[in-house]
Amino acid sequence: MKKVLFGLVLAVALPLTAQQKPVYLDAGKPVEERVEDALARLTLEEKVAMVHAQSKFSSPGVPRLGIPEFWMTDGPHGIRPEVLWDEWDQAGWTNDSCVAYPALTCLAATWNPEMSLLYGKSIGEEARYRGKTVLLGPGVNIYRTPLNGRNFEYMGEDPYLAARMVVPYVQGVQQNGVAACVKHFALNNHEVNRHTTNAVVDDRALYEIYLPAFKAAVREGKAWSIMGAYNLYKGQHACHNQYLLNDILKGEWGFDGVVVSDWGGVHDTDQAIVNGLDMEFGSWTNGLSNGASNAYDNYYLAMPYLQRIREGKVGIRELDDKVRRILRLAFRTTMNTDRPFGSLNSPAHYEAARRIGEEGIVLLQNRNNVLPIDLNKTRKIAVIGENAIKMMTVGGGSSSLKVQRECSPLDGIGQRVGGKVKVVYARGYVGDASGEYNGVVT
Repeated sequence: MKKVLFGLVLAVALPLTAQQKPVYLDAGKPVEERVEDALARLTLEEKVAMVHAQSKFSSPGVPRLGIPEFWMTDGPHGIRPEVLWDEWDQAGWTNDSCVAYPALTCLAATWNPEMSLLYGKSIGEEARYRGKTVLLGPGVNIYRTPLNGRNFEYMGEDPYLAARMVVPYVQGVQQNGVAACVKHFALNNHEVNRHTTNAVVDDRALYEIYLPAFKAAVREGKAWSIMGAYNLYKGQHACHNQYLLNDILKGEWGFDGVVVSDWGGVHDTDQAIVNGLDMEFGSWTNGLSNGASNAYDNYYLAMPYLQRIREGKVGIRELDDKVRRILRLAFRTTMNTDRPFGSLNSPAHYEAARRIGEEGIVLLQNRNNVLPIDLNKTRKIAVIGENAIKMMTVGGGSSSLKVQRECSPLDGIGQRVGGKVKVVYARGYVGDASGEYNGVVT
């Protein structure tokens, strides 16, 4: 219907009839029906665009169909500050500070699933408030060496404990309409040479030690996404690994979510097409100064994939499976009209962080019953060590945070005793009390 007004032709939008309204927009329809309806409306180019990144932490939706972009965020302990579109440097926002939650090794040490649910719910609220689709965590790789620089990000060295603690974390995050992305699947148990290490392990060790937490996250927690690992297994990189992703994750466990690559974890277009990867991130992480000027279009699952389809070298069966999973993720998150709004830096979140931290403290021995300290009988408390004054939340990599506030152990002890007891401090050793990562400075 059109109207002519003062010589101009105006299009008048009329309400869509039930027959005209796309099923994928109808939240009352079953998700799988909505997925198939949206999939049928996508062009080949739109499908390929959805399976790879468009920036450091985002992948495109489909504006033509009203499907929003997908925004990922680190990390497992707090919502990472915003970075520039094509660079790791800070974006310079003033409203992206967060609550720093205890490390996941501390969460596991609580042995309390209720604390894990509280943790997931709280950090999920912060991710939701910041407009994130996927929280890149938790990590559940098993400790095999104390030299693994990411042990603090994982849930311990016991497969059963990690399996019990990951389920409520995932459920808590996803209550907010934010997907948990359980990582790093699988066998990412040290950081040195992680891109080239071929993990050698037999099936019994794989199933009894390294996979139980991932299986629980998928089968019980109903995780909506999984992140692949950097290392190889059976000679194939874990981010496109037939045995791990197709045979076990999607086959044996029936995983219906999205497999996300670790940033830069993809190495081959053909393997990425057929071996279970759904979304590629970080293969060229700087589209400005490194790689081609259109770096994201040159990802393994971008133009190289599209060209193979156009040339008839591959079909679209695998592509449609990837896009179905991504659409399913959209309907569970950004297109879920019932998801809450979230909250950031709330008193409840600080209280949650404190409770989890308290329960995670493990006292191996209380010699002479010196604890708890009786402030009426104690004259002096000695605090020794650089970590008593060092900010611990800046860290590095995916655990780097820009916190709203942080209380050092020395300050915390001083506040707790309230001047009743003298607190003395000795540095004890000279290390590095400062810290800086991607523009966040202690």
